[in-house]
Amino acid sequence: MIKMLKSAPKFCLGLVAIFFAIDCFAQTPIDTTEAVNAGGIKQVIAIQGKDRTKPLFLFITGGPGSEGIYKENQSYLHLLKQHFVVVTWDQRNCGQTLKLNPSPVKLTVKLYENDTHELVSALLKQFHQKKMVIMGWSWGTVLGFYMADKHPDQVYAYLAVSPAVNQWESERISLKELKQRAAAQKNKRAIAELGKVKIPFENGLQNYYDRKWLSIFNGETIDDTTEFKKYFLENSEMTALFKEANFINLTTSLPKVNCPVYFFVGRKDHQTNYMISEKYYKQLVAPKKGIFWFEKSGHLIPVTEPELLQQDVITQILPQLHLKN
Repeated sequence: MIKMLKSAPKFCLGLVAIFFAIDCFAQTPIDTTEAVNAGGIKQVIAIQGKDRTKPLFLFITGGPGSEGIYKENQSYLHLLKQHFVVVTWDQRNCGQTLKLNPSPVKLTVKLYENDTHELVSALLKQFHQKKMVIMGWSWGTVLGFYMADKHPDQVYAYLAVSPAVNQWESERISLKELKQRAAAQKNKRAIAELGKVKIPFENGLQNYYDRKWLSIFNGETIDDTTEFKKYFLENSEMTALFKEANFINLTTSLPKVNCPVYFFVGRKDHQTNYMISEKYYKQLVAPKKGIFWFEKSGHLIPVTEPELLQQDVITQILPQLHLKN
């Protein structure tokens, strides 16, 4: 009996070591950048999370033409990485993917939709998971709604941030409001430049004038005006893609989705008009849905209210999904 008691501490220590080892394995973090095959080319993604066994979370940034992998996005994804394996993505002809291999074919919405599906399928296979959470922002919501519509079996929930619902209608409303503000302020330059804008945009310059004054009147700072203008004037392929995407009207083409969907809408958003988003949210049929309002934000919710955005996901949505891990 005495011998058994003496060996008990060693036995207990052994159990502690085993449980500690299991816990360490379960908490193995991940922080890697890699290229995956999607759409016939190599596409670069960053994968980050506190625990590699957590559910996958794909963040699809706006644009089109904007990088998804950049230092600044840490400010609006860092909390999510405690609960998910977060994937950011440099889409076709963007960032590191563009440097690796420019698209050999013409850019179309369908091409990006296919890229998204292939990327999602590859990630699910790599991490041995059946579904993931997808968050799209602005242009990224076009691709997110596609996944919710065509591949709901791969989506735990779709989170639409500043959703593009009926974009040409949104642009018409926005341009009218911008012209009214320019006239009220007697801003001759704004009046002249906005007077050259037609909806649909006929060229990159019209798009630039519209976005320039939308940013100025919303009190948003353009860090580099030269690069901002260059994006619209020298990125003809992306401008054409943007125009194509703007003809999508979800109010008629997508009345129902078969996965949970959540809207994140800025009360001051005139770029993807908040009233259009709210109207569509009310009519959209889904197994589960919710809308989160950001009173201090326009179109740039992840930038202006990053903490609230993440907390809504973690405290309001995550518990509803009942994910095993």
